[in-house]
Amino acid sequence: MSNNTMRMLTVALAAAAVPGISTAKQPEEVLQELIAKHKSAYLTQSPQNMMMMPDNPAYELIDEGKKLFMQARGPKNASLEKCDFGKGPGVLAGAYVQLPRYFADTGKVMDLESRLVYCMQTLQGFTDEDPAIKKRHGSDSDMMKLQTYIASQSNGMAWNPPMKHPLEKAMRNAGEVLFYRRSANLDFNCAACHTQTGKRIRASVLPNEKVPQEWTRAISWPAYRVSHDHVRSSQHRVLECLWQMRYPNLKPGSDASIALISFWTDAARGQPAILPDLKR
Repeated sequence: MSNNTMRMLTVALAAAAVPGISTAKQPEEVLQELIAKHKSAYLTQSPQNMMMMPDNPAYELIDEGKKLFMQARGPKNASLEKCDFGKGPGVLAGAYVQLPRYFADTGKVMDLESRLVYCMQTLQGFTDEDPAIKKRHGSDSDMMKLQTYIASQSNGMAWNPPMKHPLEKAMRNAGEVLFYRRSANLDFNCAACHTQTGKRIRASVLPNEKVPQEWTRAISWPAYRVSHDHVRSSQHRVLECLWQMRYPNLKPGSDASIALISFWTDAARGQPAILPDLKR
């Protein structure tokens, strides 16, 4: 039996045990259903991409991330099973699609990466200088393995970040301002690329933020990037976009980065997440 077949069987059995989930869909199945309902040049631009998705290298990180999540580690020799991502300690199903959100224990709105760092520090005793936290990017990092595992537990579920707390609304609105604000050396903004249907950069069709059925795939990170040969996170995507626009580099977990992620997640509200995805 192949590794991919084993993975599909494991996911199916796990999903069957979770209330509210009757069937387990693979990310490629979620995407195919989106394409069937919404004809989009962005969603369908690469047949090769669709062919590769069943063997997405990001799937390997799910298993590795699960082991890290359950493993007692760090100076406090503890696992992450008591980490609360918004739905209760250790509850991962549906947690990622409801991030960023406000957490009373920190008094902040946090995304997956910042919340994960917080739990690794408070529960396990890691510091900012420990490799487990300091190395944020790349398939070989603990951070990407953990994020991929946690996010995968929300595959196919609808984006639904809460907007009840004043800080949740403020972060979302600040992200909208950043998305549309022209700045930096090129006097550029995110909207220049992502508010028109069918717009391209070279051969690549760009997603339209105003079309939720397209935007859900645009924000479905973690995802394996074929051009990078690595799995990347939402924070990495924000960093790379702003670098391309010649903005100053964002600090990981900064309010600015979380604000942008808050806005873009809200823009995909109600659409199914594709987790983990595979992108060019």
